[in-house]
Amino acid sequence: MHPVKTLGQFIIEKQADFPYAKGELSRLLRDIGIAAKIVNREINKAGLIDILGEVGTTNIQGESQKKLDVYANEQFIAALTSGGECCMVVSEENEEVNHIDSPVSSDAKYIVAIDPLDGSSNIEVNVSVGTVFSIYRRRSIDGRCTLEDIYQKGINQVAAGYVIYGTSTMLVYTTGKGVNGFTLDPSIGEFCLSNPDMTMPKDGYIYSVNEGNYRQFPEGLKKYIKFCQEEDEATGRPYTARYVGSMIADLHRSMIKGGIFMYPASVNAPKGKLRLVYECNPMAFIVEQAGGRATTGQQRILELEVNELHQRSSIYIGSENMVSKVEQLLNEFPELGE
Repeated sequence: MHPVKTLGQFIIEKQADFPYAKGELSRLLRDIGIAAKIVNREINKAGLIDILGEVGTTNIQGESQKKLDVYANEQFIAALTSGGECCMVVSEENEEVNHIDSPVSSDAKYIVAIDPLDGSSNIEVNVSVGTVFSIYRRRSIDGRCTLEDIYQKGINQVAAGYVIYGTSTMLVYTTGKGVNGFTLDPSIGEFCLSNPDMTMPKDGYIYSVNEGNYRQFPEGLKKYIKFCQEEDEATGRPYTARYVGSMIADLHRSMIKGGIFMYPASVNAPKGKLRLVYECNPMAFIVEQAGGRATTGQQRILELEVNELHQRSSIYIGSENMVSKVEQLLNEFPELGE
């Protein structure tokens, strides 16, 4: 039996991979892991305590906030504040940035963008939810961080990851040197290396999209869906449709089995709907590091200019050959539906 390797041990071993190797990024990733364990604990007992339901407020996206959305947001911000390695946190749940001005973080060089609880409406029906995070080095030299420090292209991320709270809880992350997955062992309270060097298959047989909005989709996507549904023994079609309603859950399945997740621009959301900073960029970084592809249909996600904190984007992400096929059709037939 091989010895168990914990997330903390793995991060320390890989510290030399970081160009600014003084331990700050290692400790920052450790802080995120600690907060994830706290959130996981609350999710696992959500049916037993008063943590389900809505708080009666909306977030900056205009979405009703669940109690667990607020709880997860508070826990991650608290962990990143007390850790001392982060000078600013931006969250999908908050309109403004969270500056960290404590003495312990006076020399902090990192900024964290986080979606504390993706797919939180699924909690009440016991379906997987997740957390997605992204880490950048600040560009300004001194003083308070500014919005310009977070307005960086996705290619500038120094790390990104997600936590999926499912039948088991997993933390998957990359620092630009491949992707590794860790499963939480509740008996020792540690994330343990379970999926080293994760690689996404070049092809898959599962497509994920909310087909309820089919009439509003670009013509190229409509044609791709028809392509997925056609029978072709040589390519294994028809493909299987699976849509959880949590980007992390759908993409985690694609990381393991191959597949494509699509959240397109539509008539009602011509710029797309998912957030570039909190969802698209970190997931694109992870998927590309695993050998996959992420695009708006016309442009690589990681090369998009960021000019708004809550900027939205369309996204087609997953197995390389599947994304390339839909990209080809979108370029041939870019018109939106009725």
